[in-house]
Amino acid sequence: MSTISEKIFSRASGKNAKANDFVIADVDFAMAHDGTSVLAVKSFKEMGEEKVWNPDKIVIPFDHLTPANTDTTAALHHEIREWIKEQKISNFYDVGEGICHQLLPENGFALPGKLVVGADSHSCTYGAFGAFGTGVGATDMSEIFASGKLWFKVPESIKITADGNFNDGVYAKDLILKIIGTVGVAGATYKATEFYGTAIDSMSMSGRMTLSNMAIEMGGKAGIVPPDKTTFDFLKGIAAEEYEPVYADEDAIYSSEYTFDVNELEPQIASPHQVDNVSDISDIKPAKLDQAFIGTCTNGRLEDLEVAASILKGEKVAIRTLIVPASRNVLIEAVRKGIVETLLEAGAVIGSPGCGPCLGGHMGVIGKGETCISTANRNFKGRMGVGGFIYLASPATAAASALTGEITDPREI
Repeated sequence: MSTISEKIFSRASGKNAKANDFVIADVDFAMAHDGTSVLAVKSFKEMGEEKVWNPDKIVIPFDHLTPANTDTTAALHHEIREWIKEQKISNFYDVGEGICHQLLPENGFALPGKLVVGADSHSCTYGAFGAFGTGVGATDMSEIFASGKLWFKVPESIKITADGNFNDGVYAKDLILKIIGTVGVAGATYKATEFYGTAIDSMSMSGRMTLSNMAIEMGGKAGIVPPDKTTFDFLKGIAAEEYEPVYADEDAIYSSEYTFDVNELEPQIASPHQVDNVSDISDIKPAKLDQAFIGTCTNGRLEDLEVAASILKGEKVAIRTLIVPASRNVLIEAVRKGIVETLLEAGAVIGSPGCGPCLGGHMGVIGKGETCISTANRNFKGRMGVGGFIYLASPATAAASALTGEITDPREI
């Protein structure tokens, strides 16, 4: 009668773990990026620790403020680079390699059945591979750095089933926005979501990562897709270590269940300033835009850039259009396939792989009173610049809107 989360925590804690139990669990891989590693290392030193528990299990990417935007940022980057050398941490990804939540899957750290913890809320992305991926604070990460363990409350689980086929112009981003609009921003608080159904089965790993990435936006502790052939094919030759997939029992207990018919789904828009302020695009009044942003750990993968390029090919954007690939590998493939050329010819700006303006700290923030359509995961007030307005959408909707300068249904392009 166990869910995927209960089985993963049972293995990681060495006891029969059930929902709402408190356990001390062994972490398989731990991640902190340039924004959180500084605080984690500070706490690590204040604890009197000198050596991390296992330098091969720690992953540190620089992605949030890269390349360094101020001398303060540059100094902090230098400090962490020196600590990484001191601790002999081999899994370090410096400026330009990409976003943490893209790099861990690309390099085989997000594995079925594993407990993967990151000092970043969107670490739930790793659940796309059948892992229990979750985020913790920087001080919690310092404890993991020191011992390889952390306490957890085993979450209850929600079962979400999505059946049917995606229509033209409708993507995984639209499905997860629809789910969040239905469940609400607090509807899955401290719960794990398990995704099932024919629509999920047919998704690429990129689409599944988009789903899992935004589980946190409904309060979720994790968002898990049961691993299958698509998962195993992606991991072939790159898995960082051996893994054993786990699956929920047929009689697993869920706190709630939701069902969605993808056949009826149309492009979705999350309007300012809440992620669950979601509407069908047909119900959205045309909104004038100042900027379009395609990228982030939610939608900066090759598949997303391909969709944008297919819409922008041979056209010219009407507004500032910033496209930031999720990783160096994504950028290289986009160059090889001619995607970058298409985007540049359309008038888009290509940023270096990383988070870009998503968190409002670097490269492309919007000004007071300006409006941006974004493929990111959050549209909170002040998220991309004080006084700005953010609409969340799929890469297709963002690209179509970039052409017209107002929110536009990609099915009309």
